[in-house]
Amino acid sequence: MYKGISLFLAFLLASHVLCLAQVPGFFMKEEKRKVTIPFLASNSLIIIPVSINGNTPINFLVDTGVRSNILFSKKLGDALELEYTRRIKLVGADGTDDIMASVSPINHFDLGPVEGIFQSLLVLEQEFLELESVIGVPVYGIIGYEFFKYNPVKINYDNGEIDFYKSSELKWKPLFYKELEMTIFDNKPYITTTVRQKDGSFLYPKLLIDTGANHGLLLNRETTDAITMPPLFIESALGQSLGGVLYGYIGRIDYMKFADFKLDEVLTSYPEETPFSYVIKDSGRFGSLGAEVLGRTKLIFDYPRSRLLVRKAANFYNPFEYDMSGMALKKIPNDDNRIYVSEIRPGSPAQRAGVQAFDEILTLNLVPTFIWELGEINKLLRSEAGKQITIEIRRYEGDDLTKYEDHTFTFSLKKQI
Repeated sequence: MYKGISLFLAFLLASHVLCLAQVPGFFMKEEKRKVTIPFLASNSLIIIPVSINGNTPINFLVDTGVRSNILFSKKLGDALELEYTRRIKLVGADGTDDIMASVSPINHFDLGPVEGIFQSLLVLEQEFLELESVIGVPVYGIIGYEFFKYNPVKINYDNGEIDFYKSSELKWKPLFYKELEMTIFDNKPYITTTVRQKDGSFLYPKLLIDTGANHGLLLNRETTDAITMPPLFIESALGQSLGGVLYGYIGRIDYMKFADFKLDEVLTSYPEETPFSYVIKDSGRFGSLGAEVLGRTKLIFDYPRSRLLVRKAANFYNPFEYDMSGMALKKIPNDDNRIYVSEIRPGSPAQRAGVQAFDEILTLNLVPTFIWELGEINKLLRSEAGKQITIEIRRYEGDDLTKYEDHTFTFSLKKQI
């Protein structure tokens, strides 16, 4: 009798564990308190290698700002022998372009000590590999909400590591961390902050926590008349997204506070309103916090307990600096570190020196471009007002790469905002 009951209970327990294992989500391969996943931080964006269905690992961006896992290339999806069940239409972030995607509903993700079970993938039918041109590192997809939904996840930008915790761990607030209430809406995390604007007025905006965006603070003016532009700003491309380049303005706020931490003179993006803005308004958010702010902290996303735990990182009080050259740079994707000027700001130091859009940079301060990482060049160009920069460029005649002239220009960095 007792033996029969024991066997029955054991069967129920085994069935329960089996059912849990079949739930879509990310789980540790071994029963541990936590496991660690190293990541590459490029402009404070979090990039990790992911193997899909046993194939060679490829780079994915870890992005709290998206609901679904995304693969940027249908050709790559076909090469990985993904199975598709249907097609859906996505709206680009600029709100004007429709993007078609094929749905691959059941896939296995391998992140080393962590695996993703029954993971759905939206596979873009139109190639989107522009992130490499902007951040300088090949990125083929995005991991979103699924990675965070069951387990506390700690992101340490200082040492480039993600700690993935057992779901029952971190019931108490770790030492030196501040706790913020975090709401999850439409599978995305939000917090409320305090912002003092340049005109002295205060905002208490609900902000999306977006690890996949490389801005600092972003405020959508169409969400409320209380958002005011600072007296000093510049017009600029704000970033690359699905559907195209986002345009708007860059300025500064007086300061912002969250979790009792205060950041002064935060660079702030003010995007132009787009047909996509209704989605932002429906979420109730005023904007978002991106990697330029988040990368100055140590974060623990605890979705199950609806909280964000924050601690200062080593670079927390570093000043926020914007490009002082006037050049927007991009890397030619899938090439040998060839970098060119994608845009030039009128009246900027580089433009006054003679640099033009589409010039290819050959050397920077006498160092060949192939030695530089794109992120290192961008860091140099916002490093110190008055710093002298000498660049050698190659200027092609139209699309004929056999006809060109080489020029050398020298200018000094100057703060624009």
